[in-house]
Amino acid sequence: MSEYVAEHVQDGPGVRTPNGVLRGALKDGVASFLGIPYAQAPVGALRFRAPEPAEPWEGIREATAFGATAPKRPYAPPLDALLPDPEVAGDDCLNLNVWTPWPAAGPDNDVPGDSGPGDGGRAVMVWIHGGSLIHGSSAVPVYDGTAFARDGVVLVSVNYRLGVEGFGVFPDAPANLGLRDQIAALTWVRENIAAFGGDPDRVTVFGESAGAISIAALLASPLAKGLFRRAVIQSGAPSARSIDVARRTTEAIAARLKVPATAEAFAGVDPERLLAAQTAVTGKGNPVLSGHTFHIAVDGDVLPDHPGDLLADGASADVELLMGTNTDEYRLWFVPGGHTERVGSLAQRFLLRKGRISPRVAKVYREGRPQEKPGEVLGVLAADKLLRIPQNMLADYRLAGRTAATYLYEFGWPSPVLGLRACHALELGFVFDTLDLPETRALTGPDAPQALATAMHAAWVAFAKTGAPGWRPWDPARPVMTFGPGVPSLVEAPREAERRAWEI
Repeated sequence: MSEYVAEHVQDGPGVRTPNGVLRGALKDGVASFLGIPYAQAPVGALRFRAPEPAEPWEGIREATAFGATAPKRPYAPPLDALLPDPEVAGDDCLNLNVWTPWPAAGPDNDVPGDSGPGDGGRAVMVWIHGGSLIHGSSAVPVYDGTAFARDGVVLVSVNYRLGVEGFGVFPDAPANLGLRDQIAALTWVRENIAAFGGDPDRVTVFGESAGAISIAALLASPLAKGLFRRAVIQSGAPSARSIDVARRTTEAIAARLKVPATAEAFAGVDPERLLAAQTAVTGKGNPVLSGHTFHIAVDGDVLPDHPGDLLADGASADVELLMGTNTDEYRLWFVPGGHTERVGSLAQRFLLRKGRISPRVAKVYREGRPQEKPGEVLGVLAADKLLRIPQNMLADYRLAGRTAATYLYEFGWPSPVLGLRACHALELGFVFDTLDLPETRALTGPDAPQALATAMHAAWVAFAKTGAPGWRPWDPARPVMTFGPGVPSLVEAPREAERRAWEI
């Protein structure tokens, strides 16, 4: 365990890492170290290449401001008002942040029966943000790690390459660069986190949406084996495409730019022009309605096969897993854009065929939801196909394979904002216990229940510390902890008729 390096740092908490000394900020017993490079800037000869370890620095490096964010564009209206997505200029976008109780050293005595080693290292949580692989960063205020550190966890949040820079597929460059960045960040955590008071053998990786899909891929990847002990998948599921399918978005951008679909050609394109072309190609894409989007690719290296197949075959069987969805995931994409109103019965049937959803399955949902509009039923079907059903299948595979414990949850508190109800991303302010921030209230409104945030945040902390969030693990009765509406409660086999319709 590294000690406070007071002889090198004045006016702030200090940590010595293998690359040099960092000076952070201290408030109410929590130290924050922001913008720490875990890899070299992916520019010049390193653009479209696997991440290289960060280089050492001389003297004291200030770590009191967020580092550069990956190249991206803001969410398009009206989502830009609901999902804050700050941009920080600079090339060094492969950086991370650490929040830790201070002083960093000290026993983790608040965890009776914890199976961690006895050196005083604290449980570590590593956050991987979402954003459809084209948006987001660790600088989003909702992801502030103070509450986790307050409760005895070392919280790390990570930036990684986005869009075509991170998930483009080229014949002359490695695939899945964004995933490789995440693996490099986790490697940094293993090698450095003890200096911040963390236990490298008690790392929980957690993420939402594209971050959760990334975690499912990390669980399946041989390159990430041993880098974490527990995982949380929020509103995501194992998902990947073949190289040929994943390449289509890159090819569409190349056609718009009128350049070859190679990393060499893309490296010669002005970054702003490249972002403009990427936005034009992906602007109508949508996790539910599809269109051109970026995908994790089955590349034979980071991912030897589809992550769902690898996990079903026992990959990460020793990793404890917590996963779940929100009751009304689809409403974030459908309601602000008016899809729930515009989709009638005819359009619903067309989109169901396009999405390869059986009429028999759709009939079960329509009969069980007679008061809901065709667009609403379509949204539930699409979200279940993408998220809830694959999560249930993975939980069943893990149960049959006698793996480490699996836990499922559902977040159901309905936001009053725009009628979004329990939509995609709404749970984030509850998990991070940041309901008081204006950026969180953009989605929750001003009166979100703090008691629910306290309970949900505590479950995530307990899972990171002990491997058990506070309810029964997955078993044949299909227990799901529901967070709202009302007090948290355990429900067995929620909406079972709809789930079973996919099995027949």
